[in-house]
Amino acid sequence: MLIRRRTVWIMMSFLLVACAAGARAGVTAPALYPDLEDLATFNHLVEGVPPTGLTSGEGVKGIYVTGYVASSLALVRPLLALAARTEINAMVVDVKDVTGLTYRSQIPGAPRSRELITDLEALVDFVKQEGLYTIARLCVFHDTDLAQARPDLAIQTVGGGIWRDFAGGSWTDPYLQEVWDYNVAVAMEVAALGFDEVQFDYIRFPTDGDLGRAVHADSRGLSRVEAVNGFLRQARAALRPYGVPISADVFGLVCYVDRDTGLGQLLEEIMEVVDYLSPMVYPSHYHAGSFGLPDPDQAPYETVYESLRHARLRLSPEDYARIRPWLQDFTLRHRYGPEEVRAQIRAAEESGLTGWLLWNARNRYTPSALRPAD
Repeated sequence: MLIRRRTVWIMMSFLLVACAAGARAGVTAPALYPDLEDLATFNHLVEGVPPTGLTSGEGVKGIYVTGYVASSLALVRPLLALAARTEINAMVVDVKDVTGLTYRSQIPGAPRSRELITDLEALVDFVKQEGLYTIARLCVFHDTDLAQARPDLAIQTVGGGIWRDFAGGSWTDPYLQEVWDYNVAVAMEVAALGFDEVQFDYIRFPTDGDLGRAVHADSRGLSRVEAVNGFLRQARAALRPYGVPISADVFGLVCYVDRDTGLGQLLEEIMEVVDYLSPMVYPSHYHAGSFGLPDPDQAPYETVYESLRHARLRLSPEDYARIRPWLQDFTLRHRYGPEEVRAQIRAAEESGLTGWLLWNARNRYTPSALRPAD
């Protein structure tokens, strides 16, 4: 295991330098194993890691797992048991949340306010032994640890100092190349440790707080959409040698608003630079009157279906098939139980999609909303 980690770190260091050079030169990094881009197969043949039940990110039916839960096998096992008896076939694990890294990283200079997961590689191997597809969730620009450790990389406020959102969180500046490079290094590290996919969240500019007092660095002539897509393009190129697809989380409104609202997220353009896209179509997050519904939170099927219908109208059939929506398994206003969760799943599937993800911040999911395992 130690030898494997050292090899991984050497590979990652080489690729980080190559990617940085490539980004400056406008070219992508070379593949270390051009004939072995499917590293899941490589791990199976060389290192004895069994392949997961899924051979790609298609058909993923996943649940979100926090870094805290992932740090304890006693807490992970009930979720694995849920997957074993239901249709769940994937886990989305926090490797970097809005605070910062959740695991023991080997990246030099990476800020470490906590190390919840002491052996991420062992965790990934353990989950894969159960036949699940593993997705690393990486919050990109909302990163309090990095902003505090490196104020020069943070969004500033008028008059000086680090800008904060309404919750007191700080953000790194999406325009800065060094912010891109750091997050790409994290993505490369977790891909090398065995994850099947890397999912980027908070891949946007902030939307709450006193935005009028937020001061950004030189935009380098980039629009907000170009900054977001530029990062994703760099990350995708860096992860290509690992055979690891990338996905991105976007606001649900991106499905039906055909212009950038300041997020830096535009449906047609972001689909060009990711392998899968996960709009957060949580019914509780839509305002009254959306899609002609008096209260979208009380109409889970209609809200999810209409959101996805708008996306389907804007995308080619091939691109639309790469959408994998986040659905809510939590209560915000109206109580959500088995019927409400299942209604969202049904809406996603009846809109022509084969995959979806369930979100519950406490990782408490509703088994009776799920189909039994095949």
